[in-house]
Amino acid sequence: MERVLSRNFHLPQPPGLAEYRAGGGYDALKVALGQDPEAMIDLVDKTGLRGYGGAGFPLARKWRARGSDAPHPRYLVMNVDETEPGSFKDRQLLYRDPHQVIEAVLVTGFIEQADHAYVFVRGEYSEGARRLERAVDEAREAGLVGSNILGSGFKLDIDVHVSAGRYICGEETALLNALEGRRGNPRAKPPMPFEKGLWGAPTLVHNIETLCHVPYIVSRGSEWFNAQGINGGHGTKLYSVCGEVKRPGFWELPMGTTARELIYDHAGGAPDGRELVAFLPGGASTAFLLPEHLDTPMQFDAVAAAGSRFGTCGIIALSSATCPVDFLLGINKFFVRESCGFCTPCRDGLPYLHSLLARVEAGQGKPGNRELMLELCAKIAPNSFCAFAPGAIMPLESGLKVFADVIEEHIARGACPYRGAH
Repeated sequence: MERVLSRNFHLPQPPGLAEYRAGGGYDALKVALGQDPEAMIDLVDKTGLRGYGGAGFPLARKWRARGSDAPHPRYLVMNVDETEPGSFKDRQLLYRDPHQVIEAVLVTGFIEQADHAYVFVRGEYSEGARRLERAVDEAREAGLVGSNILGSGFKLDIDVHVSAGRYICGEETALLNALEGRRGNPRAKPPMPFEKGLWGAPTLVHNIETLCHVPYIVSRGSEWFNAQGINGGHGTKLYSVCGEVKRPGFWELPMGTTARELIYDHAGGAPDGRELVAFLPGGASTAFLLPEHLDTPMQFDAVAAAGSRFGTCGIIALSSATCPVDFLLGINKFFVRESCGFCTPCRDGLPYLHSLLARVEAGQGKPGNRELMLELCAKIAPNSFCAFAPGAIMPLESGLKVFADVIEEHIARGACPYRGAH
Protein backbone atom coordinates (compact mmCIF):
# COMPACT_ATOMS: atom_id res chain seq x y z
CA MET A 1 0.00 0.00 0.00
CA GLU A 2 1.23 3.49 -0.84
CA ARG A 3 1.59 5.87 2.09
CA VAL A 4 -0.50 8.88 1.17
CA LEU A 5 -1.40 11.15 4.05
CA SER A 6 1.69 10.06 6.00
CA ARG A 7 4.16 10.23 3.11
CA ASN A 8 6.18 12.95 4.85
CA PHE A 9 5.86 11.68 8.41
CA HIS A 10 9.30 10.05 8.32
CA LEU A 11 11.01 13.43 8.03
CA PRO A 12 12.71 14.75 11.18
CA GLN A 13 10.97 18.12 10.74
CA PRO A 14 7.78 19.14 8.90
CA PRO A 15 8.62 19.93 5.26
CA GLY A 16 8.88 23.60 4.37
CA LEU A 17 7.33 24.97 1.22
CA ALA A 18 10.25 24.14 -1.08
CA GLU A 19 10.58 20.58 0.21
CA TYR A 20 6.82 20.02 0.06
CA ARG A 21 6.61 21.27 -3.53
CA ALA A 22 9.63 19.17 -4.55
CA GLY A 23 7.61 16.09 -3.54
CA GLY A 24 4.62 17.06 -5.66
CA GLY A 25 2.99 19.34 -3.13
CA TYR A 26 0.42 21.84 -4.48
CA ASP A 27 0.27 19.97 -7.81
CA ALA A 28 -3.26 18.91 -6.90
CA LEU A 29 -4.15 22.57 -6.36
CA LYS A 30 -3.04 23.35 -9.91
CA VAL A 31 -5.20 20.51 -11.21
CA ALA A 32 -8.21 21.64 -9.16
CA LEU A 33 -8.01 25.26 -10.31
CA GLY A 34 -8.49 24.07 -13.90
CA GLN A 35 -11.53 21.92 -13.12
CA ASP A 36 -15.25 22.54 -12.73
CA PRO A 37 -16.21 22.41 -9.01
CA GLU A 38 -19.35 20.40 -9.74
CA ALA A 39 -17.32 17.81 -11.64
CA MET A 40 -15.00 17.45 -8.64
CA ILE A 41 -17.99 16.96 -6.34
CA ASP A 42 -19.11 14.13 -8.63
CA LEU A 43 -15.61 12.67 -8.47
CA VAL A 44 -15.51 12.70 -4.66
CA ASP A 45 -19.03 11.27 -4.58
CA LYS A 46 -17.77 8.18 -6.44
CA THR A 47 -15.36 7.47 -3.59
CA GLY A 48 -18.00 7.59 -0.88
CA LEU A 49 -15.57 9.63 1.24
CA ARG A 50 -17.11 10.23 4.65
CA GLY A 51 -16.31 12.46 7.60
CA TYR A 52 -13.48 11.08 9.75
CA GLY A 53 -14.20 13.33 12.71
CA GLY A 54 -16.75 10.88 14.11
CA ALA A 55 -20.07 11.53 12.38
CA GLY A 56 -19.23 9.75 9.12
CA PHE A 57 -21.44 11.97 6.96
CA PRO A 58 -20.68 11.65 3.20
CA LEU A 59 -18.62 14.63 2.08
CA ALA A 60 -20.19 15.05 -1.37
CA ARG A 61 -23.67 14.95 0.16
CA LYS A 62 -22.72 17.78 2.52
CA TRP A 63 -21.49 19.85 -0.43
CA ARG A 64 -24.70 19.23 -2.36
CA ALA A 65 -26.87 20.02 0.64
CA ARG A 66 -25.42 23.52 0.70
CA GLY A 67 -25.89 23.87 -3.06
CA SER A 68 -23.96 25.79 -5.69
CA ASP A 69 -26.41 28.70 -5.45
CA ALA A 70 -25.71 29.44 -1.77
CA PRO A 71 -25.22 33.17 -1.16
CA HIS A 72 -21.89 34.78 -0.40
CA PRO A 73 -19.92 35.14 1.77
CA ARG A 74 -19.31 31.44 2.24
CA TYR A 75 -17.03 30.01 4.90
CA LEU A 76 -14.99 26.84 5.15
CA VAL A 77 -13.96 25.66 8.62
CA MET A 78 -11.48 22.85 9.21
CA ASN A 79 -12.09 21.19 12.57
CA VAL A 80 -8.88 20.20 14.39
CA ASP A 81 -10.45 20.23 17.86
CA GLU A 82 -9.37 16.64 18.50
CA THR A 83 -10.13 16.24 22.20
CA GLU A 84 -11.79 12.83 22.62
CA PRO A 85 -9.80 10.27 24.63
CA GLY A 86 -8.29 7.65 22.35
CA SER A 87 -8.14 9.92 19.28
CA PHE A 88 -4.80 11.40 18.25
CA LYS A 89 -4.62 10.95 14.46
CA ASP A 90 -5.40 14.57 13.51
CA ARG A 91 -2.48 15.77 15.62
CA GLN A 92 -0.10 13.93 13.27
CA LEU A 93 -1.35 15.80 10.20
CA LEU A 94 -1.19 19.16 11.93
CA TYR A 95 2.27 18.74 13.42
CA ARG A 96 4.03 16.70 10.73
CA ASP A 97 2.81 18.11 7.42
CA PRO A 98 1.18 21.56 7.70
CA HIS A 99 1.49 22.33 3.97
CA GLN A 100 -0.58 19.24 3.23
CA VAL A 101 -3.27 20.72 5.50
CA ILE A 102 -3.10 24.04 3.62
CA GLU A 103 -3.39 22.36 0.23
CA ALA A 104 -6.42 20.42 1.47
CA VAL A 105 -8.07 23.67 2.57
CA LEU A 106 -7.30 25.39 -0.74
CA VAL A 107 -8.56 22.56 -2.95
CA THR A 108 -11.71 22.14 -0.86
CA GLY A 109 -12.18 25.90 -0.72
CA PHE A 110 -12.12 26.06 -4.52
CA ILE A 111 -14.64 23.23 -4.80
CA GLU A 112 -16.92 25.03 -2.34
CA GLN A 113 -16.14 28.43 -3.85
CA ALA A 114 -15.53 29.63 -0.31
CA ASP A 115 -14.61 33.24 0.47
CA HIS A 116 -12.59 32.61 3.63
CA ALA A 117 -11.24 29.59 5.52
CA TYR A 118 -10.60 29.02 9.21
CA VAL A 119 -8.63 26.21 10.82
CA PHE A 120 -9.95 25.69 14.36
CA VAL A 121 -7.24 24.02 16.46
CA ARG A 122 -7.50 22.42 19.88
CA GLY A 123 -5.88 24.64 22.51
CA GLU A 124 -3.46 21.94 23.61
CA TYR A 125 -2.18 21.74 20.02
CA SER A 126 -0.87 25.31 20.14
CA GLU A 127 2.58 24.34 18.83
CA GLY A 128 0.91 22.68 15.84
CA ALA A 129 -1.10 25.84 15.28
CA ARG A 130 2.12 27.90 15.26
CA ARG A 131 3.65 25.56 12.69
CA LEU A 132 0.55 25.87 10.55
CA GLU A 133 0.60 29.68 10.79
CA ARG A 134 4.21 29.73 9.62
CA ALA A 135 3.31 27.49 6.70
CA VAL A 136 0.35 29.74 5.79
CA ASP A 137 2.69 32.72 5.74
CA GLU A 138 5.09 30.81 3.44
CA ALA A 139 2.26 29.86 1.11
CA ARG A 140 0.87 33.40 1.07
CA GLU A 141 4.26 34.85 0.08
CA ALA A 142 4.43 32.32 -2.76
CA GLY A 143 1.01 33.32 -4.13
CA LEU A 144 -0.68 30.11 -2.96
CA VAL A 145 -2.92 31.77 -0.35
CA GLY A 146 -4.74 35.07 -0.70
CA SER A 147 -5.77 36.85 -3.91
CA ASN A 148 -5.47 35.50 -7.45
CA ILE A 149 -4.02 32.14 -6.41
CA LEU A 150 -1.57 30.87 -9.06
CA GLY A 151 -3.03 33.43 -11.47
CA SER A 152 -6.41 31.68 -11.52
CA GLY A 153 -8.51 34.59 -10.25
CA PHE A 154 -9.56 32.48 -7.24
CA LYS A 155 -8.92 34.03 -3.84
CA LEU A 156 -8.97 32.41 -0.42
CA ASP A 157 -7.25 33.46 2.76
CA ILE A 158 -6.73 31.18 5.74
CA ASP A 159 -6.82 32.08 9.43
CA VAL A 160 -5.69 29.74 12.20
CA HIS A 161 -7.77 29.97 15.38
CA VAL A 162 -6.64 28.31 18.62
CA SER A 163 -9.52 27.13 20.78
CA ALA A 164 -9.88 28.31 24.37
CA GLY A 165 -10.61 24.69 25.25
CA ARG A 166 -13.40 22.21 26.05
CA TYR A 167 -14.36 19.05 24.22
CA ILE A 168 -17.77 20.44 23.30
CA CYS A 169 -16.12 22.82 20.81
CA GLY A 170 -15.57 19.82 18.54
CA GLU A 171 -19.33 19.84 17.90
CA GLU A 172 -19.67 21.94 14.77
CA THR A 173 -22.17 24.53 16.00
CA ALA A 174 -20.41 24.95 19.36
CA LEU A 175 -17.23 25.43 17.33
CA LEU A 176 -18.89 28.20 15.33
CA ASN A 177 -20.00 29.95 18.51
CA ALA A 178 -16.47 29.75 19.88
CA LEU A 179 -15.04 31.07 16.61
CA GLU A 180 -17.37 34.06 16.87
CA GLY A 181 -16.14 34.74 20.41
CA ARG A 182 -19.24 33.36 22.09
CA ARG A 183 -19.63 30.65 24.73
CA GLY A 184 -19.04 27.23 23.20
CA ASN A 185 -22.60 25.91 23.43
CA PRO A 186 -24.27 23.98 20.61
CA ARG A 187 -26.86 25.73 18.48
CA ALA A 188 -30.33 24.52 17.63
CA LYS A 189 -30.71 22.79 14.26
CA PRO A 190 -32.25 23.74 11.88
CA PRO A 191 -30.97 25.96 10.45
CA MET A 192 -27.99 23.81 9.58
CA PRO A 193 -24.54 25.43 9.41
CA PHE A 194 -24.48 25.07 5.61
CA GLU A 195 -27.56 27.32 5.58
CA LYS A 196 -26.74 29.70 8.42
CA GLY A 197 -23.40 29.17 10.09
CA LEU A 198 -20.53 31.49 10.87
CA TRP A 199 -21.91 35.05 11.30
CA GLY A 200 -25.15 33.85 9.72
CA ALA A 201 -23.52 32.89 6.41
CA PRO A 202 -23.36 29.46 4.69
CA THR A 203 -20.60 27.47 6.39
CA LEU A 204 -19.23 23.97 5.89
CA VAL A 205 -17.30 22.38 8.76
CA HIS A 206 -14.98 19.46 8.01
CA ASN A 207 -12.54 17.20 9.81
CA ILE A 208 -8.88 17.67 8.90
CA GLU A 209 -8.23 14.04 7.88
CA THR A 210 -11.29 14.03 5.64
CA LEU A 211 -10.13 17.08 3.71
CA CYS A 212 -6.54 15.86 3.40
CA HIS A 213 -7.82 13.08 1.13
CA VAL A 214 -9.49 15.50 -1.28
CA PRO A 215 -6.38 16.73 -3.19
CA TYR A 216 -5.32 13.14 -3.90
CA ILE A 217 -8.78 12.23 -5.20
CA VAL A 218 -8.81 15.30 -7.43
CA SER A 219 -5.35 14.59 -8.86
CA ARG A 220 -5.46 10.77 -9.05
CA GLY A 221 -9.13 9.93 -9.46
CA SER A 222 -11.80 7.93 -7.68
CA GLU A 223 -10.70 4.54 -9.04
CA TRP A 224 -7.23 4.98 -7.59
CA PHE A 225 -8.68 6.01 -4.22
CA ASN A 226 -11.15 3.15 -4.04
CA ALA A 227 -8.45 0.62 -4.92
CA GLN A 228 -6.50 1.53 -1.76
CA GLY A 229 -9.12 -0.01 0.54
CA ILE A 230 -9.84 -3.61 1.51
CA ASN A 231 -12.76 -5.55 2.99
CA GLY A 232 -15.33 -3.08 1.67
CA GLY A 233 -13.36 0.03 2.60
CA HIS A 234 -12.17 2.78 0.26
CA GLY A 235 -8.92 4.71 0.44
CA THR A 236 -6.49 4.74 3.34
CA LYS A 237 -7.05 5.61 6.99
CA LEU A 238 -4.96 6.92 9.85
CA TYR A 239 -5.70 4.30 12.50
CA SER A 240 -4.62 4.58 16.12
CA VAL A 241 -4.54 2.13 19.03
CA CYS A 242 -3.95 2.95 22.69
CA GLY A 243 -4.86 1.56 26.08
CA GLU A 244 -3.50 -1.78 27.25
CA VAL A 245 -1.33 -2.79 24.32
CA LYS A 246 2.42 -3.25 23.98
CA ARG A 247 2.99 -0.68 21.25
CA PRO A 248 0.38 2.10 21.24
CA GLY A 249 0.61 4.26 18.15
CA PHE A 250 -0.87 5.16 14.78
CA TRP A 251 -0.52 3.77 11.26
CA GLU A 252 -1.78 4.65 7.79
CA LEU A 253 -3.34 1.46 6.44
CA PRO A 254 -5.99 0.44 3.90
CA MET A 255 -9.49 1.36 5.03
CA GLY A 256 -11.06 -1.93 6.10
CA THR A 257 -8.04 -3.29 7.98
CA THR A 258 -9.33 -5.62 10.69
CA ALA A 259 -9.28 -4.89 14.40
CA ARG A 260 -7.17 -8.03 14.90
CA GLU A 261 -4.42 -6.75 12.61
CA LEU A 262 -4.46 -3.32 14.25
CA ILE A 263 -4.41 -4.54 17.84
CA TYR A 264 -2.09 -7.53 17.47
CA ASP A 265 0.11 -7.05 14.40
CA HIS A 266 0.68 -3.32 14.76
CA ALA A 267 0.04 -2.57 18.45
CA GLY A 268 1.51 -5.85 19.71
CA GLY A 269 -1.57 -7.12 21.56
CA ALA A 270 -2.13 -7.01 25.30
CA PRO A 271 0.90 -6.89 27.61
CA ASP A 272 2.39 -10.24 28.63
CA GLY A 273 0.28 -12.15 31.09
CA ARG A 274 -2.91 -10.34 30.11
CA GLU A 275 -5.70 -10.99 27.65
CA LEU A 276 -7.78 -8.60 25.58
CA VAL A 277 -11.22 -8.34 27.18
CA ALA A 278 -12.88 -5.67 25.02
CA PHE A 279 -12.12 -2.57 22.97
CA LEU A 280 -13.74 0.71 22.01
CA PRO A 281 -13.36 0.89 18.21
CA GLY A 282 -13.85 4.59 17.52
CA GLY A 283 -12.69 6.59 20.52
CA ALA A 284 -14.22 7.03 23.96
CA SER A 285 -17.76 7.77 22.72
CA THR A 286 -18.39 4.38 21.08
CA ALA A 287 -19.79 1.05 22.28
CA PHE A 288 -17.58 -1.87 23.29
CA LEU A 289 -16.68 -4.65 20.92
CA LEU A 290 -15.42 -8.01 22.19
CA PRO A 291 -12.69 -10.48 21.15
CA GLU A 292 -15.28 -12.20 18.97
CA HIS A 293 -15.35 -9.02 16.87
CA LEU A 294 -11.61 -8.90 16.19
CA ASP A 295 -12.03 -9.89 12.55
CA THR A 296 -14.39 -6.98 11.92
CA PRO A 297 -13.04 -4.68 9.17
CA MET A 298 -12.51 -1.26 10.68
CA GLN A 299 -14.74 0.71 8.33
CA PHE A 300 -18.07 2.47 8.87
CA ASP A 301 -20.58 -0.16 7.78
CA ALA A 302 -18.82 -3.20 9.24
CA VAL A 303 -18.38 -1.60 12.67
CA ALA A 304 -22.03 -0.50 12.67
CA ALA A 305 -23.09 -4.06 11.81
CA ALA A 306 -21.06 -5.28 14.81
CA GLY A 307 -23.04 -2.97 17.08
CA SER A 308 -20.80 0.04 17.57
CA ARG A 309 -19.61 3.16 15.72
CA PHE A 310 -16.52 3.66 13.59
CA GLY A 311 -16.11 7.20 14.94
CA THR A 312 -12.50 8.33 14.58
CA CYS A 313 -11.27 4.71 14.73
CA GLY A 314 -9.12 5.53 17.70
CA ILE A 315 -9.15 2.06 19.29
CA ILE A 316 -8.88 1.84 23.10
CA ALA A 317 -8.02 -1.65 24.34
CA LEU A 318 -9.06 -3.06 27.72
CA SER A 319 -7.24 -6.06 29.20
CA SER A 320 -7.98 -8.61 31.89
CA ALA A 321 -5.79 -6.69 34.37
CA THR A 322 -8.10 -3.67 34.58
CA CYS A 323 -11.41 -3.39 36.36
CA PRO A 324 -14.06 -2.55 33.74
CA VAL A 325 -16.00 -0.48 36.27
CA ASP A 326 -12.94 1.65 37.00
CA PHE A 327 -12.35 1.97 33.24
CA LEU A 328 -15.93 3.18 32.72
CA LEU A 329 -15.59 5.54 35.65
CA GLY A 330 -12.59 7.23 34.03
CA ILE A 331 -14.39 7.70 30.72
CA ASN A 332 -17.54 9.00 32.41
CA LYS A 333 -15.49 11.45 34.51
CA PHE A 334 -14.16 13.02 31.32
CA PHE A 335 -17.63 13.55 29.86
CA VAL A 336 -18.99 14.93 33.13
CA ARG A 337 -16.19 17.50 33.20
CA GLU A 338 -16.56 18.47 29.56
CA SER A 339 -20.34 18.97 29.45
CA CYS A 340 -21.18 22.54 28.44
CA GLY A 341 -23.95 22.54 31.04
CA PHE A 342 -26.58 23.87 28.62
CA CYS A 343 -29.26 21.18 29.05
CA THR A 344 -30.49 19.40 32.17
CA PRO A 345 -30.23 15.75 31.00
CA CYS A 346 -26.52 16.15 30.30
CA ARG A 347 -25.61 18.68 33.01
CA ASP A 348 -27.32 16.78 35.86
CA GLY A 349 -27.74 13.28 34.46
CA LEU A 350 -24.09 12.53 33.72
CA PRO A 351 -22.85 13.50 37.22
CA TYR A 352 -25.61 11.40 38.80
CA LEU A 353 -24.54 8.41 36.72
CA HIS A 354 -20.96 9.07 37.79
CA SER A 355 -21.90 9.08 41.46
CA LEU A 356 -23.75 5.76 41.12
CA LEU A 357 -20.87 4.16 39.27
CA ALA A 358 -18.34 5.49 41.80
CA ARG A 359 -20.34 3.93 44.64
CA VAL A 360 -20.32 0.57 42.88
CA GLU A 361 -16.54 0.73 42.33
CA ALA A 362 -16.00 1.75 45.99
CA GLY A 363 -18.00 -1.25 47.22
CA GLN A 364 -21.03 0.83 48.24
CA GLY A 365 -23.32 -0.27 45.43
CA LYS A 366 -26.79 -1.63 46.04
CA PRO A 367 -28.91 -4.24 44.21
CA GLY A 368 -30.69 -2.56 41.33
CA ASN A 369 -27.99 0.07 40.74
CA ARG A 370 -27.08 -1.36 37.35
CA GLU A 371 -30.71 -1.35 36.22
CA LEU A 372 -31.12 2.22 37.49
CA MET A 373 -28.08 3.34 35.50
CA LEU A 374 -29.42 1.68 32.37
CA GLU A 375 -32.75 3.45 32.89
CA LEU A 376 -30.97 6.78 33.23
CA CYS A 377 -28.95 6.12 30.07
CA ALA A 378 -32.15 5.47 28.15
CA LYS A 379 -33.60 8.80 29.32
CA ILE A 380 -30.53 11.03 29.02
CA ALA A 381 -29.42 10.15 25.49
CA PRO A 382 -32.60 10.98 23.53
CA ASN A 383 -33.58 14.02 25.61
CA SER A 384 -30.37 16.05 25.48
CA PHE A 385 -29.87 19.09 23.28
CA CYS A 386 -26.99 17.80 21.12
CA ALA A 387 -25.03 14.63 20.36
CA PHE A 388 -22.63 15.10 23.28
CA ALA A 389 -24.72 13.18 25.83
CA PRO A 390 -25.59 10.27 23.49
CA GLY A 391 -21.87 9.91 22.80
CA ALA A 392 -21.07 10.03 26.52
CA ILE A 393 -23.77 7.47 27.26
CA MET A 394 -22.77 4.97 24.55
CA PRO A 395 -19.70 3.38 26.23
CA LEU A 396 -21.39 3.42 29.64
CA GLU A 397 -24.63 1.82 28.45
CA SER A 398 -22.63 -0.75 26.49
CA GLY A 399 -20.35 -1.47 29.45
CA LEU A 400 -23.29 -1.91 31.82
CA LYS A 401 -24.48 -4.73 29.57
CA VAL A 402 -21.17 -6.28 28.52
CA PHE A 403 -19.75 -6.29 32.06
CA ALA A 404 -23.00 -7.00 33.89
CA ASP A 405 -21.51 -9.93 35.85
CA VAL A 406 -18.53 -7.86 37.01
CA ILE A 407 -20.77 -5.01 38.14
CA GLU A 408 -23.06 -7.36 40.06
CA GLU A 409 -20.00 -8.97 41.68
CA HIS A 410 -18.90 -5.55 42.90
CA ILE A 411 -22.30 -5.09 44.51
CA ALA A 412 -22.50 -8.60 45.99
CA ARG A 413 -18.98 -8.47 47.48
CA GLY A 414 -19.17 -4.89 48.61
CA ALA A 415 -15.73 -4.38 47.08
CA CYS A 416 -13.93 -4.28 43.75
CA PRO A 417 -12.86 -7.87 42.96
CA TYR A 418 -9.89 -6.55 40.96
CA ARG A 419 -8.37 -4.65 43.86
CA GLY A 420 -5.21 -6.49 44.89
CA ALA A 421 -5.92 -9.33 42.45
CA HIS A 422 -3.61 -8.14 39.64
